[in-house]
Amino acid sequence: MSNLDPLLDSSNFALGRLRALLEDGSFDGEQRLPSERVLAAQIGIGRRALRRALEVLEAEGRIWRHQGKGTFLGPRPPEQPSDLDELSRRTNPLEVMDVRLEIEPALARLAALRASNGDIERLLHLADKTASMSDADGRELWDSALHRAIAEVAGNSLLLAIFDMVDRIRQDATWRLLRERARSGARQQVYVDQHRRVIAAIAQREAHAAEQAMREHLELVRDGLLKVMMSPLPDGKDPQQAISENTEDQRLHGT
Repeated sequence: MSNLDPLLDSSNFALGRLRALLEDGSFDGEQRLPSERVLAAQIGIGRRALRRALEVLEAEGRIWRHQGKGTFLGPRPPEQPSDLDELSRRTNPLEVMDVRLEIEPALARLAALRASNGDIERLLHLADKTASMSDADGRELWDSALHRAIAEVAGNSLLLAIFDMVDRIRQDATWRLLRERARSGARQQVYVDQHRRVIAAIAQREAHAAEQAMREHLELVRDGLLKVMMSPLPDGKDPQQAISENTEDQRLHGT
């Protein structure tokens, strides 16, 4: 094929050649494709036409490209957050509540099966401290300590590690406004009563009742957050905008 051949600059021709190579398995076993220079020479097309054809294949999910690393077969893998701060920016309170509803009822059930008398006394003490706090910071602090103690009593190190990761994400400052607004006086008293029901079920070794009591508690917490997220602030400011204006040094524990 000569340099004057118009097919060298035909993106459609390039796309057809690439599709044929993908379909006949020419790249099977090679997660990474050859470089653009090598690939263009291999199939007899120009670099410009090749790049355009690759764009189409990437849009279709047949390949994905990483600048400086190359072109790879298959759809682009999901991005992996490098740390909890990045993960916190990528998630939201309702996603966190989804995770809590999956793991914390199970932790309460396990705690009912494994708690010692000393564990029960510790849980009751933490519940009393939570109920006695008159300020938001104190309630948040002791509430978080109570939930973690239940996770510890459950006796599963992997679930505890997941709990700790979620708990650290809950400390993000951007959620402070939501949590504070969701804690009305009446709702806080319900939270206190629910904590006591969870601990009573654990003390009685009623695993199913402990699981259900924790689920009901977290569902109420989630409903409170959802209502706050959907409600305008008194000054008319959008709640999401107000949340984003909180500074990084205003970190508190969540409910």
